[in-house]
Amino acid sequence: MLSFVSSMSVLGIDAYSVRVEVDIASGLPCVSIVGLPDKAVSESKERVRSAINNSGYRFPSGRVTVNLAPGDRRKEGVMFDLPIAIGILVANTSIEPLELERYFVVGELSLDGLVRKVDGILPMALEVSKQKDAVFIVPCENKDEALLAGNIKVCPVNNLRDAVDVVTGSAKFVDGKSDYKPSCVNSNDSELDFADIKGHSAAKRALEVAASGSHNLLMVGPPGSGKTMLAKRLPSILPPLSFEEALEVTRIYSVRGMLDRDYPIVRERPFRSPHCSSSFAGLVGGGPLPMPGEISFAHKGVLFLDELPEFKRNVIEMLRQPMEDGKVVVSRAQHSFCYPSNFMLVASMNPCPCGFYGDKKKRCDCSDLNVKRYFGRVSGPIMDRIDIHLEVPRLSVSEFYGKENQESSFDIRKRVLDCRNIQLARTSEKRKISKLNGDLSPKEVEAYCICEKDAANLLYKNMESLELTARAHGKILKLARTIADMDVSEKICLEHVAEALHYRSLDRQRLG
Repeated sequence: MLSFVSSMSVLGIDAYSVRVEVDIASGLPCVSIVGLPDKAVSESKERVRSAINNSGYRFPSGRVTVNLAPGDRRKEGVMFDLPIAIGILVANTSIEPLELERYFVVGELSLDGLVRKVDGILPMALEVSKQKDAVFIVPCENKDEALLAGNIKVCPVNNLRDAVDVVTGSAKFVDGKSDYKPSCVNSNDSELDFADIKGHSAAKRALEVAASGSHNLLMVGPPGSGKTMLAKRLPSILPPLSFEEALEVTRIYSVRGMLDRDYPIVRERPFRSPHCSSSFAGLVGGGPLPMPGEISFAHKGVLFLDELPEFKRNVIEMLRQPMEDGKVVVSRAQHSFCYPSNFMLVASMNPCPCGFYGDKKKRCDCSDLNVKRYFGRVSGPIMDRIDIHLEVPRLSVSEFYGKENQESSFDIRKRVLDCRNIQLARTSEKRKISKLNGDLSPKEVEAYCICEKDAANLLYKNMESLELTARAHGKILKLARTIADMDVSEKICLEHVAEALHYRSLDRQRLG
């Protein structure tokens, strides 16, 4: 007899439906799984056999053929155990389902018939929610994650017998929305606070500017000057995630099984800090069946690259596309995978190999050639895509022991949020699309970044003297626009352009 069960799978971070077809015919007892299964899928026949027998049902004694359609897409993972088991029971007439075509089934089976959680439930649930009157059968541990999709009917099951009760009409499904409301997502509480940082008023100002307009930032300073401490506290001044943004980020983490078991939604803006030894695939994404990398895990958050020159050259250069487009495309012979990668890049580096070039306290032993080679590890095109070049000097003893009260992240975040609201309101009013200044296109820069005459003259002179590129010109204008928005100024004034030019210190050094 022949049976059909609908299931789901994930390709990249997008889900698609899989039709599990089961045929039982006379012949020598064996189980064959076709449809480009990977090793985990091929091994499911042993798990399914034991689960069926140990759940009180009879495994067929004939030839069992399982086809996973479409047959031209590689299937991987353990989510097909449960639909294969139900398909075998239906084909063997062990159960009589009602309206089986409306059910989408996923789940891993243990040998005793228990249903275990699987990865990628959120993108699957979002795809199932598009089907009219569809019911999604999931492991109990995945119920809350599946309900995040919104208007969806979910049936959580503990074991194979529970799943049989659902498809035969003996059990009810959960029909409703997730209990995780936007207010739950907007906690953004962190133990890291800007009040912990002594001194560094110029650096704090630069980080506030970067956070207000979503600008990329590079910090240069000697070891122990506080670069990492500043970077780790940047998320504490960023606005909290909206519910829609949280779903975008959660979708990526769901595919890799990186969600909290008790609270299956990303509540705070990501802060990813990969080691400098990270591989190309680990940072950008890839693999035999490409998966997201660190730059996608930093979506809507911060990607911190400590000791930037120590990363491999080809890894750093691959940041060009996501920094410009907010996404990364990984191409393979049969498919191209597009992963969202709209992040703020925060990088740090020493001024030279020994770390003390220009330091007032310690002598640098590096030659000019070594210093030049060290900076040369980061190419000009990457430097051009970084809006703010920030020098972070060592704290003086008086600053370190000072008892002056520092401003908290909570107070800074309120100003950042006010500044972002100005930007979003301005762009949505004219083009129906809300954007921050750091994401403006060249046409939008021309429309929104209008300078007063003396400010335009200052920028023109520096364009010539510093030999700035057209991209750097746009970066300076967007940065000046953010500084003006922080001052609630409709036009970009002289002091706004002057501060923006001050943040291009490496352009001046490279010219010299």
